[in-house]
Amino acid sequence: MLDLLSNNHRRGPIRVDPAYPWHFIWEGTGEHYFFNGTTAYWLTGWKEERIIRTSIDRLHRLKVNRIRVTLAGRSNLYFGEPVMTAANYSNLPTVWPAQNPNDFTHPDFDYTRFYLPLWQKFERMLRHAREEDVIISVVLDMNDNKVHPAPASDDEWRFIRYAVARLSAFSNITWDLGDDMEGYRDDQWVHNTGTLIEQWDPYHHLATSHPVKIIHQDRASDWFGFTSYQDWSRTQHALMLESRELQKKTGRIIPQTNEEYGYEDHYPTWAAPGSDSADVLRRTAWDIYVAGGYQTAGETCRRGTNIAPDTGGGWMNGRGDNTMTMFLGYGHIVDFFTSFEWWKTEPHDELVDNGRYCLANLGKTYAIYLPQGGKVTVKLERGVYTAECFCALTGERIALPSANAPLWTSPEAPDKSDWALLLQRKD
Repeated sequence: MLDLLSNNHRRGPIRVDPAYPWHFIWEGTGEHYFFNGTTAYWLTGWKEERIIRTSIDRLHRLKVNRIRVTLAGRSNLYFGEPVMTAANYSNLPTVWPAQNPNDFTHPDFDYTRFYLPLWQKFERMLRHAREEDVIISVVLDMNDNKVHPAPASDDEWRFIRYAVARLSAFSNITWDLGDDMEGYRDDQWVHNTGTLIEQWDPYHHLATSHPVKIIHQDRASDWFGFTSYQDWSRTQHALMLESRELQKKTGRIIPQTNEEYGYEDHYPTWAAPGSDSADVLRRTAWDIYVAGGYQTAGETCRRGTNIAPDTGGGWMNGRGDNTMTMFLGYGHIVDFFTSFEWWKTEPHDELVDNGRYCLANLGKTYAIYLPQGGKVTVKLERGVYTAECFCALTGERIALPSANAPLWTSPEAPDKSDWALLLQRKD
């Protein structure tokens, strides 16, 4: 039975909030779930499971509550990161028995059977994450893996059905049909497979797919729980607003997330050096959240795996040390939004000037983001509001004089960093 039923302190699975469907709730408690994700793709690649547990614990302390982990996605080492395989770590998970399990291109899988030690390790990882209220996105496969069961074959259905049967009893999962989906499966396959998973999973965990383009999302289908795409632009605020409009056109509202917009210190060929710095990614996360969306970001790998100082691994395998501080800034985002009823707000950039961003529950709450400091004028519904200035970089809070409708101009921000304002109507 679903583990929620046997332990009433657990929050259960996450669901789409029926009252505010752009957002999530924990089914077991009704609390709202502020989705703050990261990728630790080959977390189960560690031989020593103590590292898996301590990595989850560290991310949990940093207020990360969702981790993308692959089940069968294999990759070689072309990312340019200082992460190398050795006896203690591999990014070649083996869910089927293989003649050559460490051969990326010719593993010679036996798709008629399953390699149980990997599945058991995955379950132990899920169990530990569940104790920390961390949701694991189970990513079934990925485009980088060039060896797959044939699409819609008996071998592929056997694998997916086995995954659903084995893992669905864990409350802390969502399903992801695969990474960079359009690279190896078409949209019809996604629709058919998502529909089957919805039928096979007795607990109907939320499911999604992960394409490169936002247009390859099965938005109108009942099985599709929330968006999860990859877009590396630095105009994420506009992108998330566009994504919301695309969703509205289906007549079906669900949460909007970009789960791959950058990895700290990772500069692919199309990105300029610095475009994936911790500060840029943190600011980009603010852009997403104040458009009413959610995000998943990747932590630096530069501390190395099997390369000195050999204390990291970041987005590739989840391990980190105390020098890796990007998620401290993301924790301030969590603190800001969970200090008010963010799920009741909607994007209302038209209420503020100078290109600022605004979420509002009209007449009650206004959350405004100032990417470069300065001041802002905001149009308010009738009333008097408490006002607070919040430093996005440090989490510092500064009380301001009350704000009065219909127009209120904030004081100048203390510096040119990014700041947020929170206005809440006095009761």
